[in-house]
Amino acid sequence: MAINAIQFQKGLSLAAFLKEYGSEEQCETAFIKARWPHGFVCPCGHTTAYEFRRQGRRYWQCGACRHQTSLRSGTVMEHGHLPLTKWFLAIYLITQSKTNIAALALMRQLGISWKAAWLLKHKLMAAMAQREADRPLEGDIRVDDAYLGGERTGGGPGRGSTNKVAFVAAVEMREGVRNECVSIRSPAFRSRP
Repeated sequence: MAINAIQFQKGLSLAAFLKEYGSEEQCETAFIKARWPHGFVCPCGHTTAYEFRRQGRRYWQCGACRHQTSLRSGTVMEHGHLPLTKWFLAIYLITQSKTNIAALALMRQLGISWKAAWLLKHKLMAAMAQREADRPLEGDIRVDDAYLGGERTGGGPGRGSTNKVAFVAAVEMREGVRNECVSIRSPAFRSRP
């Protein structure tokens, strides 16, 4: 039997992640680079801006239209009060978990309340789904079916259980340095608080 390329793709260890994104400054620098790779750009299109800090948060004010923006504005983190280190760690934990991560486990890992962990998880999952919605899969696609659920007692075992929801996952394989998982579609998946 051949080795499954999806299961053995190279990942980022937790130690390497913490070395790269372990402090608020490291996360802020990475976020700025990801958001504005060629320098700040105002929604009006101008690139001249003045930087300042207010209540510990970094802001930019456009030199032309005087519009003020923060690093988080217009992102999934916009109204959140968590530090960037917790957002980044949540993103890492959610994307690295093959079997999904429960809000309870996320709560323990991040040291936040269950309600905050649940909301954070669902905000990130919604952002990932929105990002992938307009990118159809192409080329070498691997498809498999699976079942989600079964937490409650009763119902039948395995596929016969009334407590499980069937879904299909499809993954696009890319050639190059390594194979990457590009998209997973699960139309029957419903999240619950």
